Amino acid sequence: MQERTSLEDSLSGIGKVEQELEDDIGMIELGEAEGDDGVVAEAEAALKNLKKEVARRELEALLSGEADRFDSYLEVHAGAGGTESQDWAQMLLRMYTRWAETHGFKVEYLEESEGEEAGIKSATIQVSGHNAYGWLKTEAGVHRLVRISPFDSNARRHTSFSSVQVFPVIDDSIKIDIKESDVRTDTMRSGGAGGQHVNKTESAVRLTHIPTGVAVVCQAGRSQHKNRAQAWDMLRARLYEIELKKREEKAAADQAAKTDIGWGHQIRSYVLQPYQMVKDLRTGVQTSDTSGVLGGDLDEFMAATLAQRAFGTTAGDVEDVD
Repeated sequence: MQERTSLEDSLSGIGKVEQELEDDIGMIELGEAEGDDGVVAEAEAALKNLKKEVARRELEALLSGEADRFDSYLEVHAGAGGTESQDWAQMLLRMYTRWAETHGFKVEYLEESEGEEAGIKSATIQVSGHNAYGWLKTEAGVHRLVRISPFDSNARRHTSFSSVQVFPVIDDSIKIDIKESDVRTDTMRSGGAGGQHVNKTESAVRLTHIPTGVAVVCQAGRSQHKNRAQAWDMLRARLYEIELKKREEKAAADQAAKTDIGWGHQIRSYVLQPYQMVKDLRTGVQTSDTSGVLGGDLDEFMAATLAQRAFGTTAGDVEDVD
């Protein structure tokens, strides 16, 4: 069903672009014939917007990986640094939920571990929508923040790290066999809001795949049975994602970026003081609009990473090709 929806969207999108191109060219010709500069300018502006739409669809065509069309799990983990890193992890989580909501994706919180004073130690969300994994996979890695810490009474500048892990929500067409004897199940009380029932019963479930060390936690539901089923889906997705990485021959680099949340492994730096800048260290794309990026405006960074992987260039270079 997802594949059919994807094909229908692509075909309707192509038809829409062709029709708008024809209409805009016709408006320019009509405006020039009648000497109406306003109509010409409006049509030319529409053509520029159409060019951006074509570039976006060109990038979406790159999302042809085996799992790109699937929904996505996204995990955020705070690095060393206590409250400062935990606050940064929460900022990242908010950034991705805003990006998802802006693009019409559905966001569901599956697990969240609060920090001692502020922020979060870790959190897991599910982002549902067409090509959710294809877009979000570009964000996996370590993210670095430089700012004057609001938690430092001496107003010193701090550097914090948090990691983002992304893996696809697999459907029934993909079979991942896991021996139950290879999985350790732990139950615990859920944290955070949810009422007395959630906080006083061991409804949260953690599954650990012993051969690989992969662990997942789900505490979204009130029922332990529901959380257990969701955790098994998450575990299968994690193991499937690992296999995908192996096929792409990038597992070693990706796992290093995920396990060592510190210097030398970051994919992007966010500097709030003494100047404003967000820079992706993989593609070189940067902007001074830090508030926009932290508010979920990530399209330029995602597009550049997709273009680099496909063509060895940036999204801007692809857009400028005639």
